[in-house]
Amino acid sequence: MRRSMAALAAVTLLSVAACATDEPAASPSGSASAATGSGTGDQSKFFVQADYDAELALLDAAPTGPADKPWEQVLNPTMVDTAKFKKNGPHKICFSNAALNNPWRQVGFKTMQAEVEAQKSRIKEFVHVDAEGKDQKQIADINDLLGKGCDALIVSPNTTATLTPAVEAACKAGLPVVVFDRGVNTKCPVTFINPIGGYGFGHVGAEFVSQKMKPGGKVLALRILPGVDVLETRWSAAKVAFDKAKVDVVGVEFTDGDPAKTKKIVDDYIQRYGTIDGVWMDAGATAVAAVEAFQDAGKPVPPMNGEDQLDFLKIWKDKNLTAIAPTYPTYQWRTPILAVLQILDGKQVSSPWKLPQPTVTQDNLDKYLDPSMPPLHYAMCGCTDLPGYPQRWK
Repeated sequence: MRRSMAALAAVTLLSVAACATDEPAASPSGSASAATGSGTGDQSKFFVQADYDAELALLDAAPTGPADKPWEQVLNPTMVDTAKFKKNGPHKICFSNAALNNPWRQVGFKTMQAEVEAQKSRIKEFVHVDAEGKDQKQIADINDLLGKGCDALIVSPNTTATLTPAVEAACKAGLPVVVFDRGVNTKCPVTFINPIGGYGFGHVGAEFVSQKMKPGGKVLALRILPGVDVLETRWSAAKVAFDKAKVDVVGVEFTDGDPAKTKKIVDDYIQRYGTIDGVWMDAGATAVAAVEAFQDAGKPVPPMNGEDQLDFLKIWKDKNLTAIAPTYPTYQWRTPILAVLQILDGKQVSSPWKLPQPTVTQDNLDKYLDPSMPPLHYAMCGCTDLPGYPQRWK
């Protein structure tokens, strides 16, 4: 287990390869010194006010579906007919995956594989192709899968705009296509499955940090990389919250998902400003590195957000941090398998299929913190009832 955990830690350094960029971000690294207002710079080109408003409204929406199975739940369902795709099973399900190059995606894929195993009476073959974070490889992968006799195609796109034509080509081939995790710029898939989304994630973290820090204090925003829709919308929502709260965003820095780079960035800002009053992150994989930078400098850890990765939940508990963990739950990897089986049964599904997006808070931290699982495991895996738990995820 120690060797597997070490290998998983190593791929965290490669998380930048999970996506390529569709277009440059509006606020480049270190741009805060040149920005106006609160230091957040211009709004991202990905920001859509109507989508922002809709996602924030979903944070308070009551889901439909089994109370103990959030991966089967839907927020504000809009059902579509799938009778034309009805087909006798067992089925061959194909999956074009953006990448397996960070812990979140590895935990999610293990959850998907276990769901396939749980449905083995209905799935005769499951074909998975890893695009390795490369747009052109994923385009070629999808094209190849169209000739493999798939009954349905699941796609987790590497990037948004570049993969859109490939997804449209799959739709035109007559296959039922389900997109999940990251979106594409087309409505042709039968459904798009994801949690509430980036606006919700970014808003929850930024609101918490703004409220817990001193008024007008200094915030350091840590991002992974520009150009991916879910990450851009996380920052877009955080910008709105920080501008409203009139905090001083002293830096907006890209970490490449690298813990060593994250620690150096945080240390540089501590040295420059003496005190950092809040830390906001668009993803939590390097949250522990940020915490350690403050500890190494002999400074108190300010209010911050991470994610539901267990190493962060553990240090939060052990060090009594002022923290919150908005999530992009890995249980969403179960839902596409369930969705394609419903579609191949000719049953209606929601389009889009919006899943709940729980938040880890001080009040429910103990519920999600499982010390028996590896540090890079994600609490929201929704996997405890699946074949092979817990060994498959260790």
